[in-house]
Amino acid sequence: MSAVVVYEVNIDLDAMIASEYRNWLRAHVDDILALPGFIDARVFDVPDPAPAAGRIALCVHYRLRDAAALQDYFDQHAARLRADGMARFGGGFTATRRVLQPA
Repeated sequence: MSAVVVYEVNIDLDAMIASEYRNWLRAHVDDILALPGFIDARVFDVPDPAPAAGRIALCVHYRLRDAAALQDYFDQHAARLRADGMARFGGGFTATRRVLQPA
């Protein structure tokens, strides 16, 4: 039986671009949620641990129906969607990712 997985993206960004980045992120999340297998997403501010001075930390949790849907995202869509953020914001942010499964 397949289990729901969480795809977590942790973002560290320059506070000077925070407003523009958040606007872009809303549309980016909507684009991802339109893909097969995505159930929902939540965007969190990360106050602890505190980001470095002049930085903002965000965390996005995407829930997917199963690991196969996540693999399809990686294989078919991730490079294009990630490139859009890099083209818009370049070195103004970094993102790290991990996959969470129910214990």
